[in-house]
Amino acid sequence: MSRRRRPRISPARTLAAGAAALGVLTLTACGSDSGTAGGGGADGTLEVTASFYPMEFLAERIGGEHVSVTTLTKPGVEPHDLDLSPKETARLTEADVIVYLKGLQPAVDEAIAQSGVQHIVEATSFTSLEAHGTDEDHAHDDEHADDDEHADDDHDHDHDHDHADDGHGHDHGAEDPHIWLDPVKYAEVAQGVGTALAEADPDNAADYEANTEALIAELTTLDEEFTTGLADTETRTFITTHAAFGYLAERYGLHEEAIAGIDPESEPSAARLRELHEVAEQDNVSTVFFETLASDATARTLADDLGLKTGVLDPLEGITDRSAGADYLEVMRANLAALRDALGAS
Repeated sequence: MSRRRRPRISPARTLAAGAAALGVLTLTACGSDSGTAGGGGADGTLEVTASFYPMEFLAERIGGEHVSVTTLTKPGVEPHDLDLSPKETARLTEADVIVYLKGLQPAVDEAIAQSGVQHIVEATSFTSLEAHGTDEDHAHDDEHADDDEHADDDHDHDHDHDHADDGHGHDHGAEDPHIWLDPVKYAEVAQGVGTALAEADPDNAADYEANTEALIAELTTLDEEFTTGLADTETRTFITTHAAFGYLAERYGLHEEAIAGIDPESEPSAARLRELHEVAEQDNVSTVFFETLASDATARTLADDLGLKTGVLDPLEGITDRSAGADYLEVMRANLAALRDALGAS
C-alpha cells in the first residue's frame, strides 16, 4: 500500500500547461438556448447550478456579482448518495450554467445529462484522475470489469494510470473523484470554470478572468503552506474514514490509509481492520481521523482498540456549523493543522 511521491510540479507550470491543453473548457451543447449573454436571472445575473460545495465555491468566487448560484447538495447532506426529487431535476433545466463533478453523484450525473442545458461544465475534464482507495475497492472493481466495454490496459492497476512518465506508483482502488482536496488540481478546475463562465457571459469575461486569477493565487499560497507545513514530520502515514485524501497525500508525500474505500458508506472487512492495526503499529500512527458528514463509529472503535487519538479531517464535501471554517480555504487550513499535529510536524 505504500506510495512513491511523484516529482513536484509547480502550480504555475501545471496551470499553464493545462490551459494550453484544455482549450480551455468542456461545454456540452444540447437543445437548450439558455445561458445567453446577460444571464437568465430576473436581475440579469447568470443562473449557475452547482452539484455540491466544492463546485459551488468555485462558481461563487469566480462569478462574483454576475452570478446567482444554487447547489443541488444542501449543507449537512452527504453528497455521495444524493437523490434528486422530480422537482429538483426539473429545476435543472432552468440553469444557464451547470458546474459539476462526474463520478461522485450518479443521480446528479444522470439528471444533468438529461437537462438540455447548453453550458455544462464538468470538473474532471480540466485535470487528470488517478486510482486511489483500498484493495477492497479494487476487488469490487474487478467484479464488474467484464461489464465495461471500454476497459483496457490503461485501467490495469499493474500500470500507472495516465501518468506513465511521472515516476508515480498508484494504490489499487477505484478512480478517485476527490480532486478538490489537492489545491493544485483544484486550481486547474478553477481555471476551466472561469473560462466556462466567460464563454456563457462574454460581457463580463474580464471580471471572470480577474476573479479566476485571484482565486488561483490564493490556491497557490495554500499549496505552498501545505508543502512547507508537511515537509518535516515524524511519520508520513495517516488513517482516515474513507479514501478521500489520496490526491492530497500524493501532492505532499504522505501515505493515506482509509478504513472504507472511495465510498464512505462501505463497510471495511475484518481483514482490512487487521491490516490497519498493523499499519498503525509499523508506521507510528498517532491519530485516526473521522469526518463531519459521515459516521464516526468505526473510526472511534478503531482508535479505541489501538489506544490512539481521534481527530477531524474534513473532505470538504459540504460546509455546516460543525465545519472548522466558513469556506474551502479556512477548512483546508484547519486540515493542515490537524495533519501537522497527527504526523508530528516540526
